[in-house]
Amino acid sequence: MARPLWSGSLSFGLVNVPVQIVSAVRDLDLHFHQLHAKDKVRIEQRRFCSKEDVEIGIEEVAHSYDLDGKQVVVTDEELASVQPRKTRTIDIETFVPLADLDPIHFDHPYFLVPAGETEGTLRAYRLLERTMEESERVAIGRFVMRTKEYLAAIRARDGALLLTTMVFHDEIRPAKPIPTGGKKPSKQQLDHAVALIEELSTDWEPERYEDCYRERLMKVIERKRKRQTIEVPRPEREPSPADDLMEALKRSLENVATGSGGRSRS
Repeated sequence: MARPLWSGSLSFGLVNVPVQIVSAVRDLDLHFHQLHAKDKVRIEQRRFCSKEDVEIGIEEVAHSYDLDGKQVVVTDEELASVQPRKTRTIDIETFVPLADLDPIHFDHPYFLVPAGETEGTLRAYRLLERTMEESERVAIGRFVMRTKEYLAAIRARDGALLLTTMVFHDEIRPAKPIPTGGKKPSKQQLDHAVALIEELSTDWEPERYEDCYRERLMKVIERKRKRQTIEVPRPEREPSPADDLMEALKRSLENVATGSGGRSRS
């Protein structure tokens, strides 16, 4: 089990369930150190005053915000005055159907795990998990982790409670400025496009999808460790837009039907 990032209680009416938050995902990306290319020594990052050209300590760092072209300096004490009240409670405010939640609101997933192995704690945790599973509802609540207040969605998943932090509504960019362009597609074009989607449709099996870039990168590192030569492939030619959309849809359907692939390079 991953290291707990937060400990407290989940408040559900008059019921308080002791819980801990652990990340539900792992960072499997390969992280590199930055080196000086000349002597292969790690690079250090330091803070310098651009006016005095001297190094400064963290205790000398202040904060400012650009407001209408003017710099507003804010002290640590002033920042502390508006920090959310630090509590150890996830306060559930309401329950909503899962279908009502647009995935664009979801941010990072965590597991809520029972904090302790007492019978009372485990019974309360299981009661809430089973209740949410049966009702097919998602709990919406707030909690404070470190110095930030989060909006969160809590739901049952595989016999456990999953907490997903959410973005607030005003953090989501509107879609209206996005230029869709083009005239309305014909019915025949829509029919062919729908048919293509149907041909390519399968059940969702996450195990079928691997991080191919990470695998290739790991192979490069292994070959470098063995002092082997790395050949850089030539960049692939980007496919050009289809001149005849109907013809491209027809060919795509034919390729899928014959198992020769679905994308045409013209």
